[in-house]
Amino acid sequence: MSIHSSLKQKSGALNQHRNVLTRAERVAKLTEVEKFDMAKNTALGLPKVRSIKAAVAKKPKKEAAAPAADGAAAAKPDAGKKK
Repeated sequence: MSIHSSLKQKSGALNQHRNVLTRAERVAKLTEVEKFDMAKNTALGLPKVRSIKAAVAKKPKKEAAAPAADGAAAAKPDAGKKK
């Protein structure tokens, strides 16, 4: 018997961005910003922690071909008109 396609896990499934953090991840983030101390606080009733996805920078498009086309059109201004 085979596994149904909806139950299969993808290779990068664990590396995707998640909106909900586990308690351990929330404690780790709160200790980084010094809002949680293991000696003073309990892990129950933790405050909400934002999970921000880092945006990936896109590569700029190549603009080298565009000026050559504009220069050719500027050289013949009457090329599209009928006489």
